[in-house]
Amino acid sequence: MTKKKSDQNIKRKRIIYSSITLVFIALLIYIISGLPSLEQLENPKPILASKVYSSDGELIGQFFIENRIETNIDSLPKHLIEALIATEDKNFYDHWGVDLGRFFKAMIKNIITFSFTEGEGASTITQQCAKNLYNLKSGRENALDKVVRKIREWISAIQIERNFTKNEILELYLNVSYFGRGAYGIESAAKIYFNKKASELTLPESALMIALLKSSEYYDPVKNYDNALRRRNVVLNNMVVNGYLYESEYQKLKQLPIQLATDRPSAIRTDAPHFMEYIRLQLTPIMEKYGYDLYRDGLNIYTTLDMKMQRIANRSAAKHITEYQELFNKNWNWDRNKSLLADLLDKAIKNNPAYRNATNVTEKTKIYNSLKNSQAFVDSVKKEAAKIEVGFVVMDPKNGHIKALVGGTNQEFGRGLNHVTGIRRQPGSAFKPFVYTTAIENGYFPAYTLLNQKFDYNGWSPDNADNEYTGYETLRWGLSYSVNVIAGRMTISDIAPPSQVISIAKRMGIKSKLDPFPAIALGTMEVSPLEITSAFGTFANRGVHVEPISILRIEDRNGILIQEFSPQSVQAISPQTASIMADMMQDVVNYGTGAGVRRYFQYPAAGKTGTTQKFSDAWFVGYTPDLVAGVWVGFDDHRVKFTNWYGQGAKAALPIWAMFMQAAYKELNLPLRYFELADGVETATFCKETMRLGDTRLATENCPETYTDIINSNNLPATCEIHGGGRIMRENRSGESGWSH
Repeated sequence: MTKKKSDQNIKRKRIIYSSITLVFIALLIYIISGLPSLEQLENPKPILASKVYSSDGELIGQFFIENRIETNIDSLPKHLIEALIATEDKNFYDHWGVDLGRFFKAMIKNIITFSFTEGEGASTITQQCAKNLYNLKSGRENALDKVVRKIREWISAIQIERNFTKNEILELYLNVSYFGRGAYGIESAAKIYFNKKASELTLPESALMIALLKSSEYYDPVKNYDNALRRRNVVLNNMVVNGYLYESEYQKLKQLPIQLATDRPSAIRTDAPHFMEYIRLQLTPIMEKYGYDLYRDGLNIYTTLDMKMQRIANRSAAKHITEYQELFNKNWNWDRNKSLLADLLDKAIKNNPAYRNATNVTEKTKIYNSLKNSQAFVDSVKKEAAKIEVGFVVMDPKNGHIKALVGGTNQEFGRGLNHVTGIRRQPGSAFKPFVYTTAIENGYFPAYTLLNQKFDYNGWSPDNADNEYTGYETLRWGLSYSVNVIAGRMTISDIAPPSQVISIAKRMGIKSKLDPFPAIALGTMEVSPLEITSAFGTFANRGVHVEPISILRIEDRNGILIQEFSPQSVQAISPQTASIMADMMQDVVNYGTGAGVRRYFQYPAAGKTGTTQKFSDAWFVGYTPDLVAGVWVGFDDHRVKFTNWYGQGAKAALPIWAMFMQAAYKELNLPLRYFELADGVETATFCKETMRLGDTRLATENCPETYTDIINSNNLPATCEIHGGGRIMRENRSGESGWSH
């Protein structure tokens, strides 16, 4: 060989070696680039669901991308760990992340069977943990991809073994593994499949959990029961083979059927979907403020909701609305509302995806006519438009805590319109208590009389609902029977001027825009169910208004406080006015328009019904000494209305309130408490003759007919002069009475 050829060979070899070296370096860089960083290895952060808890410690629901809840290994049953090790990695405590002997055995098996997929059982628990924790996996892989991934798993597994104890690795693995049915982590899986905590899993249940790790689809206990049963028993047998279980125990356990908590296990369903959505909306700006991800960071959100009350609220609303839907369907006639139906159909068709996606006029016209003539489509539009909706909220008036919230008829889907927080409707006569409150604050009193006759004030002339008109009647009577002209006379005079009504309503919690017109007496402006319910809580709380609150505190995944929330309060009206109004509204419930409450609930209660024009909206807002609750019932489309008197607030809304209170007080053993009059409120005796003349005065011993009622002692009227001078009757809070000058 000449020197020239020899040099060429050397040069060629150098090029080959250099190329191989470059390829190796490139491959090494490629492998390393896909590895988790040192920070990720030392501080792994799996995607965790943020959990929302009720005030009584129950998990209401979660916000998640992956339905994952962390748990501590010390809380897990010993047999769960033993089942995992016996099935997935029997040498777990002896290897350093990679079990080479096990890997080569698996490869030999693959060669013999001509199956060049990943060797069965080749991966250790640590490798599987690395794959799940750092996403060291891809969809479709070629042979090189598999080799690269395997190397990455090995390197990561070794690093994990260097950074964590064996128990920490087991904890990580069980917290990041997928168990099917949307469950990431053993805690979520235990809840979804067995409706219990992971710490409560029995041995057969734990064996099923480990069985699902092999294939959550193939061994799904609902879709593939026989497969799941066989695999569960394989896990139990592995425990026998590895000395964790006696053969005799195995023979008994393998005969047991798989018993799930439900036939259709799914991600945790919540009994408070609208409340969850309400919480989510409030959390959005808070997450931005502190830099957290609600769906990934595993936060713990503690709320005011009482799940026992929530379930009672759900039950009460569903029972009444189901019955009322049938009643409405019998009375509603689409033939009398053809123009409305035509408009509803037009909107529904134009919002239909097929119509919207059509590319030309001809295609749109064809789809339009097809849907318009489809009886199934028409029926679906009718059903949706005629669906009765409900908004029901329960609060603690002392601290503003929202205890229960039903945001709509659909109690499973919370992303729809929330009929407690997301609507504003005319409250009708449910707004009258704010007018009467203004009058009491201005020095008037329940025995004060106004003329129950029609009037005309600059063209405004309200009618009484029953079209009956009498003489002078007391404010107490006017509120009890929801008499429109008496409420109207207050707002056209100095008794309760609209501007003052608005000021007091705002202080008590009404946030919506209110216009200073006399018709405010009849509730013609719009408010939300939450704000009017909160405002009524002021009456129950001795005149102190407390803003509604739903979130108590937010903690990170480690229990470190992020933010705590406290209710805001203000003395909106005097304690004397609040207790006088409570006394008057008890009569609404005892014998007035709200007397239907007494069909269900016998404890002390106060409240007010509300019915808007042409029966569009039905309301009842009421309270006990401990709870305030508001109900709205109506339709999303204002043009759909109740057709006659069954659409009154006393009939369409009140029963939900009454059934809830009856069940809540009975089932939750809530204490019986009575309304108490505030200091400065006393009983006084009035002359009936002066009352009939519209000039209510205190009676003397000479007055032949008298009337007794409560009054703020700072607002006593003059003494009767018709029947001559004399002593007047006074009674203090302790009930002691007597004639005095």
